[in-house]
Amino acid sequence: MQATTTASVNGKPLPPRSPLMGWLAVVSVMLGIFVIVTTEILPIGLLTSIGSSFTVSDGMAGLMMTMPGFLAAIAAPLVTVATARFDRRLMLCVFMLLLALANFLAAAAPDYWLVLTSRIMVGITIGGFWSIGAGLAERLVPPASVGRATAVIFSAVPLGSVLGVPTGTLIGDLAGWRTAFTVMGALTVGVLVMLLLFVPPLPPVQTTRLGVLNGMLRSVNTRLALLLTFLVVLAHFGTYTYVTPFLEQVTHASGGLITTFLLLYGVAGILGNFLGGAWVARCPRTVFGLAAALIAAVTLLLPALGRWETGAVVLLIVWGIAYGAVPVASQTWFSKAAPHAPEAASVLFTASFQATISIGALVGGVILDRTSPSVVMLLGGCTAVLMVLAVGARLVGPDCTERP
Repeated sequence: MQATTTASVNGKPLPPRSPLMGWLAVVSVMLGIFVIVTTEILPIGLLTSIGSSFTVSDGMAGLMMTMPGFLAAIAAPLVTVATARFDRRLMLCVFMLLLALANFLAAAAPDYWLVLTSRIMVGITIGGFWSIGAGLAERLVPPASVGRATAVIFSAVPLGSVLGVPTGTLIGDLAGWRTAFTVMGALTVGVLVMLLLFVPPLPPVQTTRLGVLNGMLRSVNTRLALLLTFLVVLAHFGTYTYVTPFLEQVTHASGGLITTFLLLYGVAGILGNFLGGAWVARCPRTVFGLAAALIAAVTLLLPALGRWETGAVVLLIVWGIAYGAVPVASQTWFSKAAPHAPEAASVLFTASFQATISIGALVGGVILDRTSPSVVMLLGGCTAVLMVLAVGARLVGPDCTERP
C-alpha cells in the first residue's frame, strides 16, 4: 500500500492525500515558477521588435528586464513577511492571476509605459510566488520524496531561463511579439487552474520575519553566496539580455537563424541544468566556479569568434551549458547556508538573484547605447572572471566533500 502525505497545523492533522495528488501539486508549483521565469525573460529575444514598435532604443527596451528584477528584490522579503499569516495556496493563486493580467496587458499595450507597468506586476509576482513556492515540497509529498520534489520545483528556474527566450523569439517571429505575451497569458491561466485543482489548503506553519533574514545576513556563508551570485548573474544578464542585438549587428544573422541559435542555447541549458544538479550537492564550489569560467570564456571570445555564424553558435551552446548550472548552484549555496529556514533562504536567493538581473540588464543597456554589443560582451566577461577569482580565493582544501 502506498503511503499518504499528511501534515498538521497547530497540532491538528490535515486530511491525508495520495502520493499522486502530492506530485501533481509539486508539478503545479513547478509550472508556476516556470511561467514566471519565462515571462520575466521573454523580452530578451523580442527586444528589438518591441523597441521598434514603440520607437525606443535597445537600451531603453532593456528596462523591461530591469524593472521586474528590482520589484522582485523588494517584493520577496516584504510580500513574504506581509502575507505570512495567509494560506500559502491562496497566495500562490493570487500571484498567478496577477501574472496572467500582466501578460495580457503587455500584449494589448498601446504605449510603452503600459508595457513597463505590466513588468512591475511581473516583478511583484516573482518576489511573492517564488519565495513561497520554493519551500513547499515538504508539505506536499512524503518525507522520503522531499529531496526529489524540491529538485523538481527548482528545475523550473533553469528550464524557464533556457527555454523562455528561444520559444518567445520563435513565437514572435511567426506571429509577432504581442502574440508571444498572449500565449504566455493563456499558459498562466492554465497553471492557475492546476494550482486550484491540485494544491491543498496550506495554512502557514512557519512565519518568516525580517529578524530571521537579518540573522542570515550575518552569516559568512550567506554573504559569500550573495557575492558569488551577484557577480555571475551580473555578468550573464548584462550580456545575454542583449545577445539579439549582438547577433544582428556583429554576426549579421537573420531572424530565423537567431531563433535557431537561441533554441540550441536552450537545449544546451537543459543539459547544463542536469549536469550541474547532479554535481552541485557534492562539489558546489567547483560547479559554481566552472560555470562562471565558461561564461567568462564565451563572452570574452564572442566579439572575435562571434563574427562568424559557426563561432557564434558553438559559443552559445557552451554558454547555455554554463548558465544552466548557475541557478541551481546559487540556490544550493543559500540553502546550505540556512538549512533550518528554507523559506527565508528562498527569500534571500530570490531577492539577490532578481536584483542582480535588473542591475545587469540596466548596466548592459547603458553601455550598449553608448558603445557597441561587443564592448558589452567584453565587460561581462571581465565580471565573470572576478567571480572565478572569488571562488578561487575561497577554495582552501578539498571542495567535493565540503559544505559551502
